[in-house]
Amino acid sequence: MRNSGIRVWPAFSLLFILLSCMNDQPPVVYLIGDSTVADKPVEGNPERGWGQLLPQFFTASVKIRNHAVNGRSTRSFIDEGRWDAVLDSLSSGDYVFVQFGHNDQKDYDTTRYAAPHGAYNKNLIRFINESRMKDARPVLVTPVMRRRFDEKGQFYDTHGEYPDVVRELADSLQVPLVDLHQSSRKLIEEMGEEDSKKIFLWIGPGLYARLPEGKEDNTHFSEYGATQIAGLVVRDIIGNDLKLKNYLITP
Repeated sequence: MRNSGIRVWPAFSLLFILLSCMNDQPPVVYLIGDSTVADKPVEGNPERGWGQLLPQFFTASVKIRNHAVNGRSTRSFIDEGRWDAVLDSLSSGDYVFVQFGHNDQKDYDTTRYAAPHGAYNKNLIRFINESRMKDARPVLVTPVMRRRFDEKGQFYDTHGEYPDVVRELADSLQVPLVDLHQSSRKLIEEMGEEDSKKIFLWIGPGLYARLPEGKEDNTHFSEYGATQIAGLVVRDIIGNDLKLKNYLITP
């Protein structure tokens, strides 16, 4: 019989090609956390979360879904159904970056407080285990530093045991760790008491309609600061050798 010139692929070859293409699909990156991560209004507003600036480090093929919300703790994020919404959206190979702690430590608020070795630890384990059940890849992020200097100009931390709980879980459950607590502290200390204000919302009066009287905020970030913190996250993505690094924009 004459060869028609049409190549007929065996079924198993077609399946292999299909699976290979599926495996080459860029992952979706989900961010869950508090105001230091969250997207902020851009118009007339100088505040940014580091998750808002993270996309600029990646190719357009990577979709970053920022589910972080101002004021949330592990407890309130779960209780409000926000975690269930993320979980329902997860697919195999997706990443889930988890950063909480700022609001978990607010023991005066029963809707948010989660003791470090109690509910906080338990909730983080839930995020890890349920992500893995969906064949997604959890990444733990320690709470990013607040800017705090005493009267002698010495930097000090305000997060207590929370960062250590994250580190211990990352180690015991073999979860990649982005240690923002450590790296952002180094950044703030290297910049010093005065220059580190540029990372945060130290805004003079009359510059923004939303802040007519200005603002001195040592927790939330300027666009410059959010970009710097997002860069620290990227550095640990590379340091952990996550496959996600393959989608970074190279200088």
